Amino acid sequence: MYLFNAAQLKEIVALLTKAKKICIVPHHKPDGDALGASLALYQFLVQLNHSVKVVSPSDFPDFLRWMPGSSNVIDFLNTQKAADDALNNAELIFCLDFNEPARTEKMRDLLLQSPAKKILIDHHLAPQPFCDFTFSFPEACATSELVYHFICQAGFKHLINTQVAECLYAGIMTDSGSFRFPSMKAETHRVIADLMEAGALNYRIHENVYDNFSLDRTRFLGYCLSNKLMVLPEFRAAYFHVTKEELVRFHHQSGDTEGIVNYGLAIKGIVLSAFFCEKDDIIKISFRSKDLFSVKDLAARHFNGGGHMNAAGGRSTLSLSETVKQFEKLLPLYKDELLRCP
Repeated sequence: MYLFNAAQLKEIVALLTKAKKICIVPHHKPDGDALGASLALYQFLVQLNHSVKVVSPSDFPDFLRWMPGSSNVIDFLNTQKAADDALNNAELIFCLDFNEPARTEKMRDLLLQSPAKKILIDHHLAPQPFCDFTFSFPEACATSELVYHFICQAGFKHLINTQVAECLYAGIMTDSGSFRFPSMKAETHRVIADLMEAGALNYRIHENVYDNFSLDRTRFLGYCLSNKLMVLPEFRAAYFHVTKEELVRFHHQSGDTEGIVNYGLAIKGIVLSAFFCEKDDIIKISFRSKDLFSVKDLAARHFNGGGHMNAAGGRSTLSLSETVKQFEKLLPLYKDELLRCP
């Protein structure tokens, strides 16, 4: 059980007793957990008669558009005036699934300048002190799990309806690797049971997320597996590298690269997998690992990133080829640690 500070929670509940203008903000390029937590909180708060807007720093993957309320999300990059108005007029802002304002990228200054009281609910390490209330539980498998506990401990479990439950289930499912990561605890399975009893159809949500790809995305996945996968068995590592031209060739949409990095770990004996993607003037990197090998430390030390022990991200201003070479040169430093993993 993740226990929220009782005094702070009581203060927030008092703020919610009267209708307010509330904004909910996930991180840039929100994934299933960030969007799921945001839309679940949105569906909960509208039941309390608040005026609620979800303001995303960017667009989000098409395969998440089935989520209840997703059509109402304000995309800062495409509708900046609406985002400006929402954040400037907000009385409360919930910041979900990010630990520092830089994770909202170009929306950072607008978020920080808003006079609204800010509430952080997150499961990443080392949150920066930019909110009035900070609820950080790095051991949790997903921010959606924390939103569930927030609602329950605030005394509103009865308001977890089907729409809330569906969004929370999707968030936990996607951020736990379909319930297989080490962060998935017995308590989380009990949360999942509650969400199913509230109306979340597990099989339907899985189909909506994992069996809902475009033909271009499916062909792009096949191309990556057959042409872009490099395996280095001597280091128990694998990686993919994709150029801007290849993204254009397969009509890349937001979310099309998500999850491909996990296929490296599906190879017998592989402990570390990386995905390098060339986007504009930066290389975006996803890392995944098994057992106790920390990609969070790898990303933080060498690639201006961070995240969780087995799932992290980074970035590089070098060229794609130079970034890949940097990664390959680092592997001997971690060889013993990688070989020790079961």
